[in-house]
Formats: sequence, structure tokens, C-alpha cells
Amino acid sequence: MHLQGKTALVTGAAQGIGMAIAVALAKAGADIAVSDVNGEKASETAREIESLGVKAFSITGNVADMGQAAAMVDEAVSKFGKLDILVNNAGITRDNLIMRMKEEEWDLVINVNLKGSFNCAKAAIKHMSKARRGTIINIASIVGAMGNAGQANYVASKAGLIGLTKTIAREYASRNITANAVAPGFIDTAMTQALPEKVREELLKQVPLGRLGTPEDVAAAVKFLASDAAAYVTGQVIHVNGGMYM
Repeated sequence: MHLQGKTALVTGAAQGIGMAIAVALAKAGADIAVSDVNGEKASETAREIESLGVKAFSITGNVADMGQAAAMVDEAVSKFGKLDILVNNAGITRDNLIMRMKEEEWDLVINVNLKGSFNCAKAAIKHMSKARRGTIINIASIVGAMGNAGQANYVASKAGLIGLTKTIAREYASRNITANAVAPGFIDTAMTQALPEKVREELLKQVPLGRLGTPEDVAAAVKFLASDAAAYVTGQVIHVNGGMYM
């Protein structure tokens, strides 16, 4: 699953799962554009990736803004000469029960998670169509398939992202562009580490493999989908959840 000679743009890649994805693609040989709203952390991540022996640079921008999303993609193409892989990882949460959820909480999560992925995909497809090749990988979530109380906005955004993935796959297969989604379960990140121990124990009871996933578990699935090993895989959702949802 080598990626030598390929280029990738990973959104939300300054830290956490996004950073693990960027590092995994770089270790496989890809040059990486690290995109995030946190420019300082994005720059740090890009420097770390460069130390792996590939080209890397950071881009600061908000995927929810169509103009900024297009500029990010254009910058990656300008610096690398092409864009082979787009990973739409940027995402946020603003949890609340439906009756308590504010309109701005709904709009913000939908705009970043779903519209942001649409914005980046649309911009990338313009270049990939001309090249007649490309790979788009959207980071969805287990809750987009099974729902979750208190996360109506996040669940709707991730379920929508799965639908968007399948539509991209159908529309652009003739241009040799594949589109797939990776749906993580509960992953051991700063967010889950902040949960009370009892809550973490209850979560683990729901996972047949008996552990939380790691960012590297998610990154491994993304690396597969980005590689030529997955050339005949499109429109699919790869669940990385330890068996919590089957």
C-alpha cells in the first residue's frame, strides 16, 4: 500500500485523528498538505511530517467557507502540481438534546462537517476530473449509521456525509475518481480521555474487541483506501469500531 509519488490534502490534520492520517499517508510516501483552522498547530504538524522525508506544508483555512476551501485545494495543486488524495476529516461537535439545541449549534456543525466536506470535494473534483484520477475519503462516524442521543446535529452531518460519499462515487466513477468513507467508533483521543472513568467503562462494554480504537486504527483504513490496493473500491463505508456496530 505504498503512496510514493502521490499527493494528499488532509483537512483538520493539525492534531488527533487527522494528524494520524496525515502521518500514515506520509510514511507510505505521499506528500502532504496539512489543512486546519489552527495555523500554528498545522505548521508544527507539517514540520513533523517533513522529517519523515516527504514534502509537506500547512494551509490555514475554514472548510465551511466555499472560497477558503477552494483556495486550500488550489494551493495544494499549485505547490504539488496535482492532487491525488483528498481526506475530509475536519469536524466539530456541539452536543445537546434536540429540544435544547440552539439553531447556531445545528448550523455550525452541519456547515463544518457536511458543507465543509462538500466544499472541499467540489474543489478537488475540478482538478481530479481533468487528471482523470483521484481518491476522496470522507471521515464519517459510527453514529452516522446508528444514531446517538444528544448529537442530532453531528449524527445528521455524518449520515449526510455517507450519502454524499456514495453520490460522488456514482457521479465521478467514469472519471476514475473513487469516493469512500471511514466511520470510526469510539477512538482514544483527547475527547474520550476527558470522559469520567465510569463512562469509559460503560463504553468499553459495548465494544466486542474490548478496547477503544486508536487514531492509527482509523489512519490504517484511510491509507488502504488511498492506495492502489483499493482501486476497485468505491461508494463504500469502512467501519472501524471494534465490532460495536455491525
